[in-house]
Amino acid sequence: MNTEVLGVISIFLLTILLSIPLGRYIARVFIGERTMLDPVLSAVERLIYRTAGIDPKQGMTWKQHLVAMLTINLVWFLLAMVILMNQQYLPLNPDGNPNMTPDLAFNTAISFLVNCNLQHYSGETGVSYFSQVFALMFLQFVSAGTGVAVAAVVINGLKERTTEQLGNFYRYFLLSCTRILLPLSIIIASMLAFSGSPMTFKGKESLVTLQGDTVEVSRGPVAAFVAIKHLGTNGGGFFGANSAHPLENPSYLTNAIQLIAQVIIPIALVFAMGYWLKKRKLALVILGVMTVGFLALVIPTIVAEAKGNPAIARMGIDCSSGAMEGKETRFGPVVSAYWSIATTVISTGSVNSMHDSSMPLSGMNQMLGMMVNSFYGGCGVGLLNFFVYLIIAVFISGLMVGRTPEFLGKKVEAREMKIAMIIALLHPLLILAGTAIASYCAAHVSDMGWWFADTSGKGQAASNWLNNPGYHGFSEMLYEYTSAAANNGSGLEGLGDNNPFWNISTGIILLLSRFLPIIGPVAIAGLLAKKKYIPESAGTLKADTLTFGLMILCVKLIIAALAFFPSLALGPIAEYFSIQ
Repeated sequence: MNTEVLGVISIFLLTILLSIPLGRYIARVFIGERTMLDPVLSAVERLIYRTAGIDPKQGMTWKQHLVAMLTINLVWFLLAMVILMNQQYLPLNPDGNPNMTPDLAFNTAISFLVNCNLQHYSGETGVSYFSQVFALMFLQFVSAGTGVAVAAVVINGLKERTTEQLGNFYRYFLLSCTRILLPLSIIIASMLAFSGSPMTFKGKESLVTLQGDTVEVSRGPVAAFVAIKHLGTNGGGFFGANSAHPLENPSYLTNAIQLIAQVIIPIALVFAMGYWLKKRKLALVILGVMTVGFLALVIPTIVAEAKGNPAIARMGIDCSSGAMEGKETRFGPVVSAYWSIATTVISTGSVNSMHDSSMPLSGMNQMLGMMVNSFYGGCGVGLLNFFVYLIIAVFISGLMVGRTPEFLGKKVEAREMKIAMIIALLHPLLILAGTAIASYCAAHVSDMGWWFADTSGKGQAASNWLNNPGYHGFSEMLYEYTSAAANNGSGLEGLGDNNPFWNISTGIILLLSRFLPIIGPVAIAGLLAKKKYIPESAGTLKADTLTFGLMILCVKLIIAALAFFPSLALGPIAEYFSIQ
């Protein structure tokens, strides 16, 4: 067990160390300084700009940024829907997988578009190789690129003294894909391919097991898919078991590589912000707040999983190896616990163990990571979510101490505060409203309607969603909407979610929870950028101090506690006390 803990500590420290030079590189890319990839990629980027008729030097207002972002995302959504609903007629389908139903295609296309990858299908039977590559993997690149580009827009808005021009969205987006995501994906995919992950377009292969049974083993372009699924904090698995699958995650080494890959860009973006704004102390304060929140979730989760299940121990079964239900013996409970918090805090959503089998307080911590949704967070959007809490903390702190609420030389006034509060309260509203509706249906709706049809098209009672009734069943529904609202994608798989009700309801929440929290910070950054710059004085509230960092952390905890504690008490907390 001590070795497992040392392994987790080593992975975390290595991630931090690697993110520092990566953050410096990302800042240089967006600032426009020369990098080692210029000779290779500059000509390609100029060709893309020329072909698309884009002038990367033309500035855009915050409204123009949003119009560009929303328009291009609409095109990608329609493209993905067409591919998923017609995949059986398209090439690269050696296993003959059928078309998706409209509601499942709607959910899947939106889910990958918004960087969530909430999968209500199994990759082995649900999608073709064509869909995996040209719909899903494509969306994994562009959704992550969108998040990083929007973060760049906000950072640039904070950097400028007084302006309405926040750079060019298309330039930020293209650089995110060509200079950051693509090179890192090639490196990670090569590591995975050499470690045993398949990289082929051949269909299933028949193998004979040691027991003499013949099995059909699915394969495909797995290494490339898994690389961007983690680097882009996407999380969608090529196979149904995600990174618990031995071909998707062959060894402890690949497990460590994937853990580092999914955390490194969100942390590097914090360092990039510090370099770009020349506010490295502020970046360290932000990173410190994020890290404290992360460790506050990961440490008790590791302890809970390492202790094992007390209900099983009372049956006389040895639990000294920890809570091994739903865990891969290749990894063990400690690194699985670390992964479960990393993937929920960072909004990746990939799994190397089954979260449905986690201890109750582990499940609570996983949900809290998604409910706060800004301890590191996803590619770009984690920084945007943190920015919302930062604006709230600036406003409250300024009023409390009698100083002008200012951030980086710009006054934070009622308009910015209203936008920040709407975005902060939208997250719990979507989660709790969805869970309340689903809970009512599970308890009261019994007629067999289209909304509750199963995968065969036959109606079913809403109560049949839940394989685990009681407290855990409530947790399954709460987790599903939390995962959708946090653009995470992981789930407690005891929930039967491939039906029109869950596909459409989570699809709507996916859209609202992705784009409204992006619109809010961009609008705030645009409004602040237009204001007159005010030099710091004795009356200015400093945002790069330990005290202010503690204030941000308190704001996060208070909002999360007030909003989510009652629902957590009905689910994982009640389940915890029921098994003691």
